[in-house]
Amino acid sequence: MEGQLHRIDVTVLPAGWRSVPSEVAGTWSPTLSPDGRHMAYVSDRGGVPGVWVQPVGSELAFRVDTGPEPVSAVRWSSGGGWLACQTAPGGAPRQEIWLIRPDGSDLHQVAGYGTDTADNMRWLPGRPLLALTENLTTAVIVDVVAGERRVVAQGDLLSLLDVDPGGRFALLRYGPRGARYIMLRDLSTGTEKPITSGEQAIFSPGGGCVYALSQDGEFPSLVRIAGDATEILAASPTTVALTTASPTAVAPASPAAVFGTAGATTDPGGGALSASATAQAVAATGGEVEDFAVTADGRTAAVLWNVRGGESEVALLDLDHDGDRVPAAISPLPGPVVGGLTWSFDGSTLGFTAEGPGQPHGVWVWSQGDVQAVSAHPAAPDAVRPTLESFPAHDGLALTGWLFAPSAPGPHPTVLWLHGGPEAQERPGHGPLFQALVQRGIAVFAANVRGSSGFGRSFVDADNVGLRYAAIEDVRSCVTHLRERGITGRVGVMGRSYGGYLTLAALTTFPDLFDVGIDVCGMSNFATFYQHTEPWIAAAAVSKYGHPVRDADLLRDLSPITRIDRLRAPLMVVHGENDSNVPVIEAEQVVAALAARGAPHRYLLFPGEGHELLHRSSRAEYLKATIEWLEQHLLNSPARMSSPA
Repeated sequence: MEGQLHRIDVTVLPAGWRSVPSEVAGTWSPTLSPDGRHMAYVSDRGGVPGVWVQPVGSELAFRVDTGPEPVSAVRWSSGGGWLACQTAPGGAPRQEIWLIRPDGSDLHQVAGYGTDTADNMRWLPGRPLLALTENLTTAVIVDVVAGERRVVAQGDLLSLLDVDPGGRFALLRYGPRGARYIMLRDLSTGTEKPITSGEQAIFSPGGGCVYALSQDGEFPSLVRIAGDATEILAASPTTVALTTASPTAVAPASPAAVFGTAGATTDPGGGALSASATAQAVAATGGEVEDFAVTADGRTAAVLWNVRGGESEVALLDLDHDGDRVPAAISPLPGPVVGGLTWSFDGSTLGFTAEGPGQPHGVWVWSQGDVQAVSAHPAAPDAVRPTLESFPAHDGLALTGWLFAPSAPGPHPTVLWLHGGPEAQERPGHGPLFQALVQRGIAVFAANVRGSSGFGRSFVDADNVGLRYAAIEDVRSCVTHLRERGITGRVGVMGRSYGGYLTLAALTTFPDLFDVGIDVCGMSNFATFYQHTEPWIAAAAVSKYGHPVRDADLLRDLSPITRIDRLRAPLMVVHGENDSNVPVIEAEQVVAALAARGAPHRYLLFPGEGHELLHRSSRAEYLKATIEWLEQHLLNSPARMSSPA
């Protein structure tokens, strides 16, 4: 009994506050105390991502010691007594979950033991219960008072999203990347009922309905589901057009309704676009619901919109009243890109992250109409603001990208940057590398080729399996656009994770197109990737890349290693030694092939790092080496490998 009393979920706050260090650092994963007066977050100040607790409106903070491993996320319990911390041992993709008091006491592990991984942690509102998932196969509830774990469901490619207040039903997400769906499970019988396609859903406070980010249509929409009835609360313009076509339907919130003409889509003549034309415009410039957070009392939803090709808007939606709702926009936002929406348990305060060019991730709060920084740095006054470029691909598909250009007239030596995922999206956020290159006279074009998120479901699916050849061709379309616009002279290509793969694919498919390349933890051989990656990563990737057995011939042809002898541009390869997402063998076989040919290359391997460079010292070394490599091969004219016979 004494041990259980010690673990009761009541607010415990630090006693030894001190001033926040003055170093410029990123902060993310905001989470609020029940009354909204304190925030916990992850920051890399000090060199390694760790947990900090800070009073809102104060410059004092407390470092919560969770051990030497990098922390990737933190969540504050609704009773205030616990912080759930997700850590990345050795920087690898495998995650562990630990509990600790906000004052730094009683640290103990609750999930991700041994070789298991744990993620998707969520405190169940008003209860000392932590929901989480292990290995994408096992749904777990941790009772922090009793110190007990309970498995509530098991299955392939499964994640636990929520459990209703009565403990009778669970919301489970199933499926591989790009094809996920949400089911309602009766925990007593094991029977399940489909809810919607998508990745995010929660119960209402009473458990009588479900709020979900539905992906049943072309663009995501926020819906409320009660029994067999579905109400659309917020949706993109195309969804609005389809919804309001019914005379009995209530028009859901859209970007134009919330944010005025800045979020609306119009034709060059000034009139509203037709539904089909609007769909094309939204696909080109963005305009969809990205995320949502509902207060514990179920009265208000904060809705995050992705608009104008990757910028953010946030609206507050009254969930109490039927009929026409008038959302209230939070404006102005402290940065062009916002994320991490989170409410305090009492609903008084909304936390979020904000970033922008020259402005690292910071954590902020909104309360009673005011936006206030908790831990954030202003944007650098000399930061280059990117412009959004739109252009057709080889087959007419609309592509976009963010151009960071020097102030002097072009053409400029240019780096084409390819993001990871491929379901990620390049947005006008903080990019120290981009800013540093522009200062040196090198332009950066951060592209969103097909497969990127933020432009509709069809665009995300447009590179699946055998369609990947078109995504590789998109890379050449980007260069064609930059040259037709007079932007680029010499050109290089680089990318991370899937972007590293696409870099290798472009360098070997179009060997005369690029003057230099950088592959950061990219796949080079789909066969070895599937063989050595984590099993849950492999299982989830089949829908995107193809099956390692059934599609073996296709995957072999799509693997850059099969035509590595065509590569002519000097190549730098960067990898984390502990990476088990894209294992280091993907880099090693490329480096070995280049060394055997005597091809110009450099191999930068980071011990103690995984799929991401989590230590600031590693990121500084990577930044320095990348700038030097690009300056050497874009600002000068080194010899290239001759074309293969």
